[in-house]
Amino acid sequence: MNIRALRPYILAVLMTIPGLALHLAPPDISPFIVTLLSGMAILGASFLLTWACEVAQMDMPQAVAVAVVAFIAVLPEYAVDMYFTWMAGQHPESPYSHYAIANMTGANRLLIGVGWSAIVLIFAGRFHSAVTLNDDKRTDVLFLAMATLYALFIPIKGSLTWVDGLVLLGIYVWYILIIMRRPVEEEELEGPAEVLAKLAKKIRLRTVGGIFIFSALVILGNAESFSEGLVASGKQLNINEFLLVQWVAPLASEAPEFIVAVMFASRGNAGLALGCLLSSKLNQWTLLVGMIPGVYAVSSGSLSPAINLDTHQFQEILLTAGQSLFAVALLLDLRLHVREAVWLLLLFSLQLLSPLYEVHLEGLLGLPHDPLRLHLFYAKVYLVLAVILLVKNWRQTWELRKGFKV
Repeated sequence: MNIRALRPYILAVLMTIPGLALHLAPPDISPFIVTLLSGMAILGASFLLTWACEVAQMDMPQAVAVAVVAFIAVLPEYAVDMYFTWMAGQHPESPYSHYAIANMTGANRLLIGVGWSAIVLIFAGRFHSAVTLNDDKRTDVLFLAMATLYALFIPIKGSLTWVDGLVLLGIYVWYILIIMRRPVEEEELEGPAEVLAKLAKKIRLRTVGGIFIFSALVILGNAESFSEGLVASGKQLNINEFLLVQWVAPLASEAPEFIVAVMFASRGNAGLALGCLLSSKLNQWTLLVGMIPGVYAVSSGSLSPAINLDTHQFQEILLTAGQSLFAVALLLDLRLHVREAVWLLLLFSLQLLSPLYEVHLEGLLGLPHDPLRLHLFYAKVYLVLAVILLVKNWRQTWELRKGFKV
């Protein structure tokens, strides 16, 4: 194996070193530097995890691979969100619970609004006007729909409790039990993952195991520094730290997955790329959300009261659920067209940039300022569009039941 083939791994490892060295830095180091170095370490470890997860499925039983690899692949996102949730349990009146919801909703909306759209638009630029999923992905769409419909009740009832966590985790376990009974499909590995795949089996297993352990330690070791540094940076810059946690933090943990998916799409394998991001969305919308009340309960030492959330956080959940249901409605035929991808990206962009124009828009309409007005507006837009599509395509909606089949 030549050094050139190992360059991506060497670069990823080098990215993690400054973050690991932060533990030796003086306590008064700038939060900007802390955020940058710890975020870079998480990014490097995320790349390593992405490549290792691809290779691990060659040597693991299907049942283990589906459950374990799916969790490990999104460990960076989990680490940051679970840190905020744990701190929320330790300090119930602090804004940590708000940060946990911000990080979770931001990650979920980025996956669809940017990830899914980018796959289709890049693929369409070189190949076709639509991305088609395999028939077995109907199961993912079905269970994403189930999780989304349940999530809609969370803001309606005004609480996120351990019961909600159990339901969402149960949905994911049900999904796993179905797909792990399916035959193993051989996938051709490309890029850095291909380098590991060519190793002898024993060496490959040890190497992949070592990468998992190293990456996990880097991510867990930098989660606190990155999270706290991000919040502190926001306060120093007079930027809403909620927005930084919601959009900047997920970028560090989601970037490798996005990059790998974009790479597949640019090479013409957009179905695989979109399928991977669809599975990640289901994973985060069930496992990630489902673990929040459980971690909070363990941290606080009690199953009650529920995690401390206000109207803003419940509006964030409603908006995220609305986008998710709209995405499900677009995938009823297991195809995502360019015009549909444009709608996903446009609505996401309008909502993301709403803080820049909401005050001016309210002034033009003669309305008093309400920071949640556009959140609720876009949530309603997503939900109305979703209902229209689900009713209009009722036959395809009914066809989703086939996703329960092995």
